[in-house]
Amino acid sequence: MASRRAVIIGAGIGGLAAAIDLATAGFDVTVLERQPTPGGKMRQVQAGGVPIDAGPTVFTMRWVFDALFADAGTSFADELTLQPVRVLARHAWACGARLDLFADLDETAAAIAAFAGPAEAAGFRAFSARAAKIYATLERPFLRGPLPTPLSLVRSAGVVDMLAISPFDTMMKAIGTHFADPRLRQLFGRYATYCGSSPYLAPATLMLVAHVERQGVWLVHGGMYRLAATLAGLATRKGATIHTGAGVERIEIAHGRAAAAITTAGERFPADAIVLNADAAALPALCFGRAAAGGSPPVAERDRSLSALTWALHARSEGFPLLRHNVFFSDDYPAEFTEIFGQRRLPQGPTIYICAQDRGDEGDAFPAGPERLLCLVNAPPNGDSGGPTPTEIDQCTDRSFAHLARCGLRIHRTAEASLITGPAQFEALFPATGGALYGQAVHGSMATFRRPGSRTKIPGLFLAGGSTHPGAGVPMAALSGRLAAASVIATGGSTRR
Repeated sequence: MASRRAVIIGAGIGGLAAAIDLATAGFDVTVLERQPTPGGKMRQVQAGGVPIDAGPTVFTMRWVFDALFADAGTSFADELTLQPVRVLARHAWACGARLDLFADLDETAAAIAAFAGPAEAAGFRAFSARAAKIYATLERPFLRGPLPTPLSLVRSAGVVDMLAISPFDTMMKAIGTHFADPRLRQLFGRYATYCGSSPYLAPATLMLVAHVERQGVWLVHGGMYRLAATLAGLATRKGATIHTGAGVERIEIAHGRAAAAITTAGERFPADAIVLNADAAALPALCFGRAAAGGSPPVAERDRSLSALTWALHARSEGFPLLRHNVFFSDDYPAEFTEIFGQRRLPQGPTIYICAQDRGDEGDAFPAGPERLLCLVNAPPNGDSGGPTPTEIDQCTDRSFAHLARCGLRIHRTAEASLITGPAQFEALFPATGGALYGQAVHGSMATFRRPGSRTKIPGLFLAGGSTHPGAGVPMAALSGRLAAASVIATGGSTRR
């Protein structure tokens, strides 16, 4: 029997994972990527003539990639060099307070006891046990499986276990039962932003992100973009063909099913199955033609996740002992999310994340010269509706770096070694999102069930990526690609067992 043809639109992490699985299963796989390099949101930019990772910077859930590579007949450890970190992140406030979180639970508890007292350390242990319980309850029926319904999830996990994870409480309400110190509520509430959401609106189940980090955070030798390059290389070795600079203008529907991808250059790629590794909102927004618009429901602007304002810098810093991952917290955390999600504007007092890409997770030594920094603040997803304006971005820049200075960090920026990316630029990179980087926000107990699964209403058309089940983030996107590939195989067959 001739090989089945699969076309994957988008070479993000989800699309590359799908390409590996489908090529391994014997499909004739073609990947079409409109950017000049694969990776999707896992991208590099140039600032001051040096490459800087400008997408995801934290690598967790290594088991996802161990399984992907093993199923493809190779070893993830042989393909990529990873180093586990001891310090997960360094956190700072303008008052001069500083707290490190560690991979080791006891070490973190001791640090919290020194920072805020023994009662807060006990609260941390209870919080960690609760996060672990949430993860254990949801890992198999939710993270590893196809999109469940609320009823099927209850049947799989059990009523008692589901009620025990507080699915109807907000994350900040649940965190408040463990911590009295507002700084610790800020710190552990921030995990909601990993999914592009507000901790004041997200369900308590997102506390599982804390457990995911405690399972392990790794530094990728050569930078995070090496992961995307390694996935692309494996897909190619398995037989997939990756075309970069090949934007898709239209998904052709024939006889009621997806039949081909038509590029902006007019080239037609016929397919038995098409996997769309773009934001699912691009379908109803007609980014791939009117015939394919019904493949996914539209996403209202109010339901979009966070966007970001980032500064990629090659600059000298002083005054604060940066580690690889650093967070400088806002003076008014509730106001920050009210401004972003309620008023749709850049926050007056933002929380700032900095990935110092030339540093490890220990030591206070300062680099002798300029270093690679990615600085990020959360932003509203309104890049397709006139905001934020250049003036607003300039004002936010001034406020952000002034806040860093109050926390003790001075960064000597130069225009020629800086690259600013905001919601409008992210909208151009990822159309129909407004610059939202995580699909739909996870606000409310039912929000996660509104994400589309891998199968669409159009036969032969499948979805992958962070806007689909099981959610945003590097390992989740890879899982979505694997779920899409499994759906293609289940519905379309394969030439190999």
